[in-house]
Amino acid sequence: MRTAWRVHRALHRLSGGRFLWTPANKRGWGALRLTTTGRRTGQQRDVIVAYLEDGPDLVLVAMNGWQEGHPAWALNLQAHPDAVVRLSGREPRPVRARIATGAERDRLWARWVAVNGDFDAYAGNRATETPVLVLEPR
Repeated sequence: MRTAWRVHRALHRLSGGRFLWTPANKRGWGALRLTTTGRRTGQQRDVIVAYLEDGPDLVLVAMNGWQEGHPAWALNLQAHPDAVVRLSGREPRPVRARIATGAERDRLWARWVAVNGDFDAYAGNRATETPVLVLEPR
């Protein structure tokens, strides 16, 4: 999955943002462009992240290359939960982020594990639980 993700980021950059996978592909997940507000600067920050659809919501896993700590985009969402997502072929969509907890987190994590069976092993290398974020339409 890491190699595929690097290829995707390169294609996205080279295509000027026109290339994005869709959730209907055989991988079971897609990629979106997420625009957050920087927690320190207040400036807009863009990142490409993997997602799953869960009804009208989009589900992200806040992994940091499976290293310790959380990615900047996830920390930005904790400080400023309002964001914008761009999916291939669709208009920008305002969303509000929240962290999934309890049974909801377990259910959404299981969906990610179904897509990539290595998620539990990767997450087991981290000292902290990997956050699962839900982006709800605003």
